Order: sequence, then structure tokens, then C-alpha cells
Amino acid sequence: MNGRTTVADRILQFNEGLAETTLELPPGFRVVNPFSGPQQERVREVTAGFYHKYYDDDRPRRLVLGSSPARRGTAVTGVPFEDAKLLENDTGVDVADGYAVSRPSAGFLHDVIARYGGRTRFYADFIMSFVCPLGLVRTNPQGREVNCNFYENKKLLELLHSFLVDTLERQLEFGIDTSVCCCIGSGENFKFLTKVNEGQRFFKTIVPLEHPRFITQYNGGRREEFAEKYLSALRGEGD
Repeated sequence: MNGRTTVADRILQFNEGLAETTLELPPGFRVVNPFSGPQQERVREVTAGFYHKYYDDDRPRRLVLGSSPARRGTAVTGVPFEDAKLLENDTGVDVADGYAVSRPSAGFLHDVIARYGGRTRFYADFIMSFVCPLGLVRTNPQGREVNCNFYENKKLLELLHSFLVDTLERQLEFGIDTSVCCCIGSGENFKFLTKVNEGQRFFKTIVPLEHPRFITQYNGGRREEFAEKYLSALRGEGD
């Protein structure tokens, strides 16, 4: 790409690279790739509209990394952790068909974003993405496909390891402030990211944050406490 590029250009170019990605997985596992799947044209429209709206500049931002896209969430829209209705309002593209975001999880995140100062301010400071930027599913004993994470199976992680490290490195090329990375998922996702970072030194500090599903399903009474923890991390308190 010649001349000046924006953060939006770089993210969209990264996504185009993902569209060409093929991965070897163990039997019973499958990749869900929104950038090359049956909805790829709509995903291209949605992602272009979203990223050009919030990222048409060259401002450095911090990464907020989840583990991987849910098969009926980000793996449908191509935009991490976003709500279908809000995406429709932002881009003018109908994305609801086949989309089934976890409303409690999305509600928690968007409440945090609102309290941070709203979508425009939040996206001026952060890029939300994933350690594994493609969705993963496995076939359960009943023969149904269910979401899975890259760390759930030893052979799966072994096969994906070089892809995960490579795509983490490429995401830094968006123009990332690497002083602090927020990791959504304080268990295995944080453990893997920390181990990779010990070798690669991608980030100065990684801050673990509990997954919104863990908060809303199992710790609803502590929602305010966890929201404050998120806000403290996002504001850089204690950096």
C-alpha cells in the first residue's frame, strides 16, 4: 500500500490477509473465518464502515485481546465484541442475520465503554481484537458444533502456535502502544499470552481482566466491582 495509511487501512489489510489463511487442525475441529466465509461481502462492508468511522487516523492505541471470536458473534460480523444493533447504526449494514451475541456479555462491555466516555472516545484509545483472530469450533459427543478456544486441546494449540504468535506480531503493526495490553480472560488466555510475551516481549505489561461471561453468569452480584476493575485498567491507573 503506497503513501500514508491509517489505522483503519492497516486493520482491513490484516483482515484481507486472514481471508487467505488456511490452518491445519486436529480431527473434529474447524475454523470459522468471517473474511472468507459465505458472508464475506457483508463482513467486508461492515468492517470497512466500522473501521473507517473510528480509525481513520494514525493515532497509537492499546490492544484489548480476547481469546477468539464466537462462531455466531464476531465470526459473523468481523468486528470484535461488537453488538449487532450498534454496528447497524454505525455502518448502515444489516448484520443481524445469523448473529447471536451473548447479550449479558455484550451489555457488560458496552456499559464499561459508555462509562469510559463512549464509543468514539474508547475507540480513539483502544483496538479490540483476539489472540486467535479466527473462530474455532469443535464437534461435541452429540455431533453438534460448539465454540472452543485455542487452548482447550493440546494438539490444537500445538498446530496453531506459530499462527498465533505471527498474527499477534502483525497486529502490532496497526500502530500499537505496547506499554500495556489488556487481556480479556484471566485464566488460560492470560497464561498463554504471558508465556508468549516472555519470549517475544510484545508488551511491557499485560493486565488480566475476567471474561464478561464469567462476570455476568457466575458473579452478577460483583458486576460493579469488575466494571471498576476494567475502567481502572483502561484508564491506566497503576501503569
